[in-house]
Amino acid sequence: MEHLKKIIRDIPDFPEPGIIFRDITPLLRDHASMLQVTEHLVAPFKDSSITAVAAMEARGFIFGSLAAQALNAAFVPLRKPGKLPFTTESEAYALEYGNTSLEIHTDAVSSTDRVLLIDDLIATGGTAVAGCRLLERLGAEVAGCAFVIELDFLQGREKLNGYDIHTLLHY
Repeated sequence: MEHLKKIIRDIPDFPEPGIIFRDITPLLRDHASMLQVTEHLVAPFKDSSITAVAAMEARGFIFGSLAAQALNAAFVPLRKPGKLPFTTESEAYALEYGNTSLEIHTDAVSSTDRVLLIDDLIATGGTAVAGCRLLERLGAEVAGCAFVIELDFLQGREKLNGYDIHTLLHY
């Protein structure tokens, strides 16, 4: 998987000074790499009886929907505030450069669901923790979390202690 690092582009000082943005856009243009990423993201969870894949807006949707298809599971969008039209639950969290929240439809998952949480990147872990809390608040079991990229120096994995975490690329 390390060869994918050559495809991912580093953008310095985005979205603000001092942050290096890992741009997956070139990866998205490469069909073979996208297939490989999808296969490797879901591999540890193939036999985990996953019923739904939840993913965060926006880049998480790309990998989450592919993972849901690969696992023959439902797809659950976790969205930014005010984007979902039905009754929602919300969870606030801190980013490495600000604060925001995630929302989920109240009927998106239930106590019978085993959910795989997917995002393109884990940094401080705030987004993933918020996603797990929302899913569990609605009664679902979080079977694991999978990320394309992990920014190890921000130690977001530590906030997800107790969850099965799988990451493809470490920076």
